[in-house]
Amino acid sequence: MLNLLMIAIGLSMDAFAVSMTNGMYAFGHYTKKEFVCKTLIWSSMFGLFQGIMPITGYLLGRTFASFINCVDHWIAFILLLIIGSKMIWEAVSPSENKMQELNFSFIITQAIATSIDALAVGVSFALLGSNILYSSMLIATTTLLFCLLGAYLGKAFGSFLKHKAEIFGGVILILIGLKIFLEHTLL
Repeated sequence: MLNLLMIAIGLSMDAFAVSMTNGMYAFGHYTKKEFVCKTLIWSSMFGLFQGIMPITGYLLGRTFASFINCVDHWIAFILLLIIGSKMIWEAVSPSENKMQELNFSFIITQAIATSIDALAVGVSFALLGSNILYSSMLIATTTLLFCLLGAYLGKAFGSFLKHKAEIFGGVILILIGLKIFLEHTLL
């Protein structure tokens, strides 16, 4: 149980950091009610994808394990690099309408990018014979709770950083993608 909880916390850390970034961004762009709704939506999506990916990995089993391990870091890195770069570009561009909606497709892209590692964890669960439904539910719930916390911490930092929050958030996303990439290529 403790090992599974530690895995769940570890898997939720990328989603937590992205939720902080979203919270920083959303602070200046949404009313309090909209902020709460957006936070619940993205936290739920992140939790859902973190719960689905281990099940998917479990079902794929050993057949695709080497392929998944070969590309998961590339996919996460590229998605987070694109999202982070776009946030930075929109923050520094002189455009009148710089607001990037935290819309459904944007949130889904973030959820996929932050949950790809959970796919590989699912493969390892298959090899260990773990209870995949229980494990996935714990991972999803942990991620949901960490994302809610991250959003509100991001809101607090967003009020402190004001207009630089979008640049800071974009840099954080790029660094998360780079961290994922380096962990998989250097280890």
